Amino acid sequence: MSELVALGAMAMCTMGAAPAPIKMTSQQKVLAGGKPFGTIQDCMGMSNIGPFGVCTSLANPAVASATAAALGVLTPQPCTPVPAGTWIPTKPKVIIGGKPCLTSDCKMMCAYAGSISITQPGQFKVSAS
Repeated sequence: MSELVALGAMAMCTMGAAPAPIKMTSQQKVLAGGKPFGTIQDCMGMSNIGPFGVCTSLANPAVASATAAALGVLTPQPCTPVPAGTWIPTKPKVIIGGKPCLTSDCKMMCAYAGSISITQPGQFKVSAS
């Protein structure tokens, strides 16, 4: 079961080395615990999606150049996320601010051949015992 993604969520790229935070900027009216939920429009590199540590994709020109200089030994370089489009909605009929909502099972492609997915939705269920 997917969950709506809220401010404080984390994502991971298959070509990255570390998770990155997701910032919600597409809408500020629908909140959970005072934090805005995201939409598929929260997809801009660096402004919405933070860097994933280092990138290991040879499709990234910086990685390809460093690897060539190292005589073919893969040389990861700092990640600069370059999303190729918006998040792919899994619940396109659930609308927030006129846009499909961002859920924990949404995915997005990076222009450098990585696949970005949500690892932590930013909202947690708390139960008192």
